[in-house]
Amino acid sequence: MRGDIVAGNGTDPELGTRKRFRQGQILKLISSENISSQDELRRRLGHVKLQVTQATLSRDFHELKVVKTAAGYKPLTAVSEEAAALPPLGRALREYLLDLRPAANLLVLKTPPGGAQPLAAAVDAERMKEIAGTIAGDDTILVITPSPAARALVQKRMEELLR
Repeated sequence: MRGDIVAGNGTDPELGTRKRFRQGQILKLISSENISSQDELRRRLGHVKLQVTQATLSRDFHELKVVKTAAGYKPLTAVSEEAAALPPLGRALREYLLDLRPAANLLVLKTPPGGAQPLAAAVDAERMKEIAGTIAGDDTILVITPSPAARALVQKRMEELLR
């Protein structure tokens, strides 16, 4: 066994240090600049001698709770700190929702490219008992409810928040 591997868990202690440094650089870059794509962020990290794969960036974004906003990538805490007087879901609906399409017990929410993640995070944060779960892509969110009646309640609440 190599001396730099911790017995029992197979992890390299240096990996944690590199990961913390990389994630710190990511937060520094997205806090100081408007970075609108993962590829752009990968290039900027390359300028500070950090070579990162897209998969690693995605994992880092998940761990750091980074979301894509109209102004580029931001930590979710920064997004919520910028919230105005509107409730978070209401603000997110007004900012990102382009179309709302009911389908039986499902609700399909359409957003501009990159808008699905922050809107889905706001939907999830509401913890509505009528919602079984959400799935978000780049510009589409699927809101899953247990019944058409539950979907109608969620839809009504979202429509009220848009007024």
